Amino acid sequence: MNTMPPVADTDLRRATLLQILHWLAIGRVQPRALADVYQDAIERLNPRLNAFVDFSVSLIQEQSAAADHRRRDGVIGRLDGIPIALKDNVDVAGVPTRAGMRRRSVVPEEDAHVVARLRASGAVLLGKTNMDEGALGLATNNPWHGATHNPHRLGYTAGGSSGGAAAAVASGMAVAAIGSDSLGSIRVPASYCGVYALKPTHGEISARGLVPAARRLDAVGLLARGVDDLTVLLQTLAGYDADDARSRRRRVAFSPPDWEPGNLRTGVLPDLAAIGVERDVIDVFDGALAQLKGELGERRTVDFSDWDFARTRRAGLLLMESEMLNTFAAELADEAYPVSPSLRGMLDFATRKSAADYAAADLVLDAATLKMRRLFAQVDVLVLPTTSQGAFPLDEPAPSSQGDLCSFASLAGCPAVSIPMGTLPNGMPIGMQLVGARGSDLRLLELAAVCASSLDAEPKYPVEPA
Repeated sequence: MNTMPPVADTDLRRATLLQILHWLAIGRVQPRALADVYQDAIERLNPRLNAFVDFSVSLIQEQSAAADHRRRDGVIGRLDGIPIALKDNVDVAGVPTRAGMRRRSVVPEEDAHVVARLRASGAVLLGKTNMDEGALGLATNNPWHGATHNPHRLGYTAGGSSGGAAAAVASGMAVAAIGSDSLGSIRVPASYCGVYALKPTHGEISARGLVPAARRLDAVGLLARGVDDLTVLLQTLAGYDADDARSRRRRVAFSPPDWEPGNLRTGVLPDLAAIGVERDVIDVFDGALAQLKGELGERRTVDFSDWDFARTRRAGLLLMESEMLNTFAAELADEAYPVSPSLRGMLDFATRKSAADYAAADLVLDAATLKMRRLFAQVDVLVLPTTSQGAFPLDEPAPSSQGDLCSFASLAGCPAVSIPMGTLPNGMPIGMQLVGARGSDLRLLELAAVCASSLDAEPKYPVEPA
């Protein structure tokens, strides 16, 4: 008979995925009770934060009851009983995939590959989270489903386009969340909300069942309250999918997490201000680097004079806009429920471009691959801020540079991890980004864990909306 005291609700909402798995394993909490805590948090906090656009109490209860039975029978999966949120551009069989649109009637018959993996692992799927319309934005200020508020400060953006997912994790409404990242859509909200995020090597997690933005850029992204949680999620969800044309079949396993931090060659950019990074962000970043004296080994200034962050991000955006003309053809033609003027304007931009313009944008991906090969022949890891600025008020225009620092990893297909590195003078969190060569995901996550432990910059979860 288990005589250990139960875990307090606040502690359950504050804990990492790994801590909760431990409590489940030793019987300090049961899946149904755990789901009740997160369901209550959604019902209490979501009216203020607007992180979830859809969740079903009956389905949560059904899944958690099944997890209870599996634990009693001793047959459990890797994530059995863990409450996880899904961005609303990830297909769940029988549930509408809105993709942030006003009236999108697509009801998939099959789960996305990542959802099938989550179900097989025993995860409890909580519901769908808010996002930018069509995933084309970085603020989650949706014209049809409302804005998602940053849990650290109401009235401020949570970032995007996976803003609802990040807000759910930061506020303790989900243990972890699955989003997407084409040009920073998982890392930007992680930076603004003070959580951990991984954009894996392109093709490492199948994107089948993810509403396409630009298939050469699209990646399933992961959000959690602990960096080691990302490793568990990656190892659970990664793997070759023959039905995804871009799924990555590894000839060898992941590069093992065997870096010696003291022997690392760490690349840093020479002048962050010159590429538009705000002074307050630079100050926090410099302070974080000063704390990581031994963890990052030898610092090497890398030459990015041949890389225009804003221009290359714009090239990636053109690839997204062009492909979305096809992805959302039905919505664009729906006169009864039109898309917003903002989204139509961005997509109309692509219609004014020629095939030669698209080809030129596509060539930027080749240039990024070559840049990546040269870069990681000189250094082991590139370290830079995740975003050029912190979260901003929802009633202010979104800065065009939000995704600039995330674009290189997306265009080159590299893994990138965002970790909290500190707070800005206004009290809002800001993230540090670690970028590695393709296939170095586990190494990168190990280094991120070392850095996160030294920085000790993570907020005290759950963040109750102020």
